[in-house]
Amino acid sequence: MQQITIRPLTHDDYDQWHALWTGYLQFYETTVSQDVYHTTFDRLIDPAHTTQNALVADRDGTLVGLVHYIYHPHNWRVEDVCYLQDLYADPSVRGTGVGRALIEAVYDAADENGTPTVYWLTQDFNATARQLYDRIANVTPFIKYNR
Repeated sequence: MQQITIRPLTHDDYDQWHALWTGYLQFYETTVSQDVYHTTFDRLIDPAHTTQNALVADRDGTLVGLVHYIYHPHNWRVEDVCYLQDLYADPSVRGTGVGRALIEAVYDAADENGTPTVYWLTQDFNATARQLYDRIANVTPFIKYNR
């Protein structure tokens, strides 16, 4: 396998990022409008918008994975916490460590930011990803409710 580099999302990545995020949304059987794609991308690459962030897995100029993460306050902590919102690896690189590298890069970014807590959600049917998550994080007993 060629070398994978984890790096910040850039302006030039829009088309490849769009394709990867579409794959992620399709996996969860959902869609967003083009306005959401553009707004989200603009926030993720804006250096002044520091709460929403993105990293990508780059293999020789081709993006093969992405992770979006958000810093936010928490009422039970003095420091912010980090919500890892979206994680996706192209099917061609699954099982090669791309997902783990993206999560660990978020861990590193959160540590550098003084944000020791990183958390995320997944659906119970996401068995393949959960095998990785069970190795690098602690599962919690919380159940999500949504309005």
